[in-house]
Amino acid sequence: MSKRDYYEILGVSRDSSASELKKAFKKKAMKYHPDRNPDNPEAAQKFKEAAEAYDVLSDSQKKSAYDQFGHSGVEGMGGGPNFNDININDIFGDIFGDVFGTRSQSRRQRRGSDLQYNLELTLKEAVLGIQKKIKIPSQKECTDCSGSGAAKGSSPVTCVNCNGAGQVRMQQGFFSVQQTCSVCSGAGQVIKDKCRTCRGLGAIKDNKTLSVNIPAGVDNGDKVRLSGEGEWMKDGQTGDLYVAIRVIENPIFERDGRHLYIEAPIPFDISVIGGSIKIPTLENNISLKIPSNTQTGKVFRIKGKGASIVRDRRRGDILCRVIVETPSNLSKKQIEALNDFRKTLDAEKNYPGSSTFTEAISKFKE
Repeated sequence: MSKRDYYEILGVSRDSSASELKKAFKKKAMKYHPDRNPDNPEAAQKFKEAAEAYDVLSDSQKKSAYDQFGHSGVEGMGGGPNFNDININDIFGDIFGDVFGTRSQSRRQRRGSDLQYNLELTLKEAVLGIQKKIKIPSQKECTDCSGSGAAKGSSPVTCVNCNGAGQVRMQQGFFSVQQTCSVCSGAGQVIKDKCRTCRGLGAIKDNKTLSVNIPAGVDNGDKVRLSGEGEWMKDGQTGDLYVAIRVIENPIFERDGRHLYIEAPIPFDISVIGGSIKIPTLENNISLKIPSNTQTGKVFRIKGKGASIVRDRRRGDILCRVIVETPSNLSKKQIEALNDFRKTLDAEKNYPGSSTFTEAISKFKE
């Protein structure tokens, strides 16, 4: 059974703001939460759908992947809603939790920044898919301090400002607001004697090589997500790496969605008496049959040899527009032969297009 569209589940448009998404989810959650519908499995399923939809659409990176690739774009991205942890009293926690002090005191795990790597692909690589190796600047755990950031023989100490919570509660009249601790920056610990190798960061600069699986059908602006390959974060979660695709302009083909367009010259004699010409595809060259009396502008369709898109793996077509090439650099003998041939032609019969045009001019003058 295919999954429903996340926007449809929440009943919002694709350009909805974060507050509109949150409002829509709260409405669905209050209606379908299992605590309110203990004997209704259908309501429980709808609640799970809403939570899953909100988990994706409220995360800018997941939302971007979903908007481009649909459900396949967010598969394996990790995270996701923990349905067992969603309590009906927590649904409005962001409104009332800070006021009445009911929100959990646990410290939120810090996360490294997401990074972007720009990758150039040929048209063939983009359409057919490829595995690429990329080398990126990175960070790795400092071996001298085992990632603690503290010098040998010492260790981080609990932050006295937040008592290790990483957050402090500020009383502002009736309201109580929880903020990140300014002393430890949310880490819950401070380093008094820093490691000289990493200067207290817990990590050192490094380069790493990654293998990126580029799916068939990507195009300019598409991004491939590599989970956990972004910025390293001490005592936290590593960010993600997004590989942004740029397709190099092809000298032969022009791509438009699932179709490839090409213009091919055909010799004058083949256009008259028929024959065949070689046409390139992304995999190999093929023979294209040209019938007699083929004129410039005739378009031939080569089925199944075009491009695909990520959300639709079916290959499109190659649309080949032919251009009749007039002979040049003729010898005197060839010109004489051509003049003799011209004398045998009947303007009305052999050049119907020219005759029609001449007739139209005559009527226009009238």
